[in-house]
Amino acid sequence: MTGAEGAEAVDGSLFPQAADGYQRLWTPHRLAYINAGAGRHERGCAFCAAPGLPEAENLVVCEGTLAYVVLNLFPYNSGHLLVCPYRHVAGYPDLTPDETLEVATLTQAAMRVLTGVYHPAGFNLGMNQGQAGGAGIAQHLHQHIVPRWIGDSNFFPLVAQTRALAEILSDTRDRLREGWPCWSTPAAS
Repeated sequence: MTGAEGAEAVDGSLFPQAADGYQRLWTPHRLAYINAGAGRHERGCAFCAAPGLPEAENLVVCEGTLAYVVLNLFPYNSGHLLVCPYRHVAGYPDLTPDETLEVATLTQAAMRVLTGVYHPAGFNLGMNQGQAGGAGIAQHLHQHIVPRWIGDSNFFPLVAQTRALAEILSDTRDRLREGWPCWSTPAAS
């Protein structure tokens, strides 16, 4: 047998476990995600640290008074943003009324900026609460804003667990920062 690039394929039946019939697409770049999760407890909360990172590592797009907007380090689509309160809280009911207002206001502003810069056809908005609810970082609340386009999902996520992104994160950050209007949140006024 030969593999996709002429290399000899391994016959899974030679191993003690049964062959599962799946081909493998090796994505070693995803090890950064695994390692980030494994060391998260030793380094503290990624969302508490994000606003204070050096410029070269900083993916923050906008800083409000009680919350900020940051690019998702592992985006579903280009422009995938997160709105996070500065205060370390896990649940939406734990936000103060002013924090709730600023998270909502920053979410609206982010959607306007994404529309002006990328012209998406729609958005997915959401908060995954708790580990069972799908939160990757369950200890610090964050709202997802994912721009969507007709036909933006191809077969990669289903077949290869891989996402095709049109632009690197630092370029996305720079474009969104340039498109961010000068405004203040109601909580900051």
